[in-house]
Amino acid sequence: MTADLSVDFCGIKSPNPFWLASAPPANSAYQVMRAFEAGWGGAVWKTIGEPIVNVSSRYSAVDLEHRRVMGLNNIELISDRSIEENLREIREVKRHFPGHVVIASLMVESKREVWHDIVRRAEDAGADGHELNFGCPHGMSERGMGSAVGQVPEYTCQITEWAVEAATRPVIIKLTPNITDIRFPGRAAKRGGAHAVSLINTINSITGIDLDTFVPRPIVGDGSTHGGYCGPAVKPIALNMVSQIAGDPEIGLPISGIGGISTWRDALEFMLLGSTTVQVCTAVMHRGFRIVEDMIQGLSDWMESKGFTACTDFIGKSVPHVRDWGKLDLNYRIVARIDQAKCVDCGLCYIACEDGCHQSITKERANGRNVYTVVDDLCVGCNMCSLVCPSPGCISMVQVDEGKPFETWEMRIARTGSSAAAWAESMGKH
Repeated sequence: MTADLSVDFCGIKSPNPFWLASAPPANSAYQVMRAFEAGWGGAVWKTIGEPIVNVSSRYSAVDLEHRRVMGLNNIELISDRSIEENLREIREVKRHFPGHVVIASLMVESKREVWHDIVRRAEDAGADGHELNFGCPHGMSERGMGSAVGQVPEYTCQITEWAVEAATRPVIIKLTPNITDIRFPGRAAKRGGAHAVSLINTINSITGIDLDTFVPRPIVGDGSTHGGYCGPAVKPIALNMVSQIAGDPEIGLPISGIGGISTWRDALEFMLLGSTTVQVCTAVMHRGFRIVEDMIQGLSDWMESKGFTACTDFIGKSVPHVRDWGKLDLNYRIVARIDQAKCVDCGLCYIACEDGCHQSITKERANGRNVYTVVDDLCVGCNMCSLVCPSPGCISMVQVDEGKPFETWEMRIARTGSSAAAWAESMGKH
């Protein structure tokens, strides 16, 4: 049976979960319509507000060995085109693609009547919903907008309430990661009546410095500023924050996941942690709109291989597996195993373990080559050797069945009577 990739996101129906994020790829009707022709299910329009003046240059990147744009930093602000022009183009897109999703990303000054006005105008243009940009970490935040709102739960709640008062279509709150605990603004959005949240927005960053001029990048004359970091490098941070929102019983809102999504596998990980839709920016800027073809095919093939017929069959399936550290099994034990037939004698496992971990791999010379062996009694199952090994399948992590019952740190404290006694017992076992 063919997999059905369509989703219902807080009442907004989309042909698939793949959306363009509010960013340069969703800056115009021309771009969004080309994206829809390529297969994208929706687009969140580049943030609309009172037009601003952008600087040049705007982007800088972090490369990792041979991979370009592992992380992307930008100091670009919201749309530099008028509200009227943007809304006119939204209306045009919806006329040509009525079955696709167009979300208006909005950012205006913190006044009730101003928010009422922009929300109503966006709905008149045909927008399927509103994403309130409470996450922009640079430029707009200095003006009391963007992350300046998202970092203060009271402001998040208040402005959400204003938007909801005027809206007849879903209001989505875009959360900033530049905060100690993202659940606080998430809960504030819920209190304000939000229909969904999206996360994460970009992370405050300086990606590098020109060592000849001493000016940080991107360079604007003889100066620069902090910017918003995105791309594959931020994916682990985004996944964690999505899981925090998805696992919080006080929030319970649909999630649109954002942050370093480049492939169908990335998108799937966000969906397994509770995202109904996913938004993509940097990967499109790097490789173009057609990456969605592989994303659609890959997700569809995976669903069919697992027997899933709809996205609702697996959305959030990983959330129950994310637990506090104190609820993990202390008696679960794995050790490394080295397949000598696959070993290429690079020595990376030995170096990593000897210098950086637990000195549990020995090195001996035999038959003209080095032989690396794991000492089970010393191995703590940290995984580092398997992570650095360049030979596929050479190092595996194998569970050692010691017959010990399931026991968490919390259970051990309850059994021993104190955390100090539990710690002493743990140290005695090692």
